[in-house]
Amino acid sequence: MASVPRRRSLARPPPAQYHDIMKKNHERLSKSDRSAEPVQVYLERADRERLERLALQLGATKSDVLRRGLEALESQIRRPDARAPEPVALPTFTGDGLQPGVDLDDTASLLDLMQGGDAAR
Repeated sequence: MASVPRRRSLARPPPAQYHDIMKKNHERLSKSDRSAEPVQVYLERADRERLERLALQLGATKSDVLRRGLEALESQIRRPDARAPEPVALPTFTGDGLQPGVDLDDTASLLDLMQGGDAAR
């Protein structure tokens, strides 16, 4: 009885094998031939869907969307003053102005001063 040759499975290899295969293929290339380093990113389903939706809307790859996001975050970190908040108008009141010796961090003393002003009226 002749043996039947085994067929190759078309199923995907387990993730560990897949990573090893991809790593070997990548390492075969010389450093000058490599265009990018493979990276595995774990995302929740909702975030993965957002990434895919953005890629479709922008007509870009998922890698491009992630790369643009990194660039945007880096630009915010490099130039924090670029997004300086607008000045806020604070209310002013008439009176004697600042009181000497008032410590706004000492709430007990501040309360005593404020209540003392009410008692004098």
